[in-house]
Amino acid sequence: MRLKAISCQVFTREFEYVLARSPRTVDLDLIPMGLHSLGVEMRPHLQERIDAADPLGYDAILLGYALCGRGTEGLVARRTQLVLPRAHDCIGILMGDRHRYAAYFEGHSGVYYRSPGWVEFQTPDLKLQPAFASQKNALGEQSTLEEFIAKYGEDNGRFLFEQFSSFRSHYSGLTYISTGVASDESCRARARAEAEKQGWAFEEVAGSLSLLERLVNGPWDAADFLVVPPGATIRANFGDSIVEAQ
Repeated sequence: MRLKAISCQVFTREFEYVLARSPRTVDLDLIPMGLHSLGVEMRPHLQERIDAADPLGYDAILLGYALCGRGTEGLVARRTQLVLPRAHDCIGILMGDRHRYAAYFEGHSGVYYRSPGWVEFQTPDLKLQPAFASQKNALGEQSTLEEFIAKYGEDNGRFLFEQFSSFRSHYSGLTYISTGVASDESCRARARAEAEKQGWAFEEVAGSLSLLERLVNGPWDAADFLVVPPGATIRANFGDSIVEAQ
């Protein structure tokens, strides 16, 4: 089976681990993490990658994305089936199960999440990649104080920076999801240092590669994966299944 995987960069190390042990032939296309900052506006960028892969005779196009703030809703492949995990975001995928994530969230609503990919590929001053920068003109919480001042002036810049940064005061902890990849140890140390800097409690949970392994190797059981037939689109729903084909 010949597959194409289009994935967020957050899963880079996990996909490398899984693909190195997979009997299947998978062409991996990694997209910079800055794309997730666009929300629903990430859709045309993903659709462009799908359109490029669609005519090439793959048996399936695998999406290393979840619903992602409805950023994957509306995606379609005309000739090839699409496959994606049933999850709201990458945290559910990294934990290996959306139900496990939901249960954890119930008792830890005020925490940030980090994983090897989140630590390694996103830094506090991350900018959108040039290909996406034109899609997000406003500065956001990942921008520096200096950038706000340069754009809006001293007083306004400081005020806006404080507003964008104030959300951090509502968090009390940082949870690191350990997935056992090569960079795990160094990324754990950096996540712990971030928690200490912010004055947050640090906790570590064991992640799981189960969803990514089954995304690559199958089976694509309906309980955990959506298989979208050629010509159908991904749609969000408000039930436990999260996504459906239409």
